[in-house]
Amino acid sequence: MILLLNSDLCLLKTVSRREIVMREKDRKQIEEIIGHMQCPKSFKCADSGFEKLCSARDLGLEAFLECLDEDPSHCKFAIIFGDGHFCQCPLRVYLAKALKK
Repeated sequence: MILLLNSDLCLLKTVSRREIVMREKDRKQIEEIIGHMQCPKSFKCADSGFEKLCSARDLGLEAFLECLDEDPSHCKFAIIFGDGHFCQCPLRVYLAKALKK
């Protein structure tokens, strides 16, 4: 359920009844990203109100994050790089860069 608070903010109520406030443009961008991708984890991050996210850190790269999960080898968005992994999940990258999550 989405309730508009004003022209820039909206309130999202998730399945778990957690509430988060975000800008309307961010909500639209997230909906677009979700609409154009397949998630092997069934968008559990979105269902949790973006409280349950895989561990990652923004390194300043445009389309990648450093994956900090203990065992990222089973994630289809993890790319091996040297001794670590990069995350290329479009939703996770957007959340880290735009919402600092």
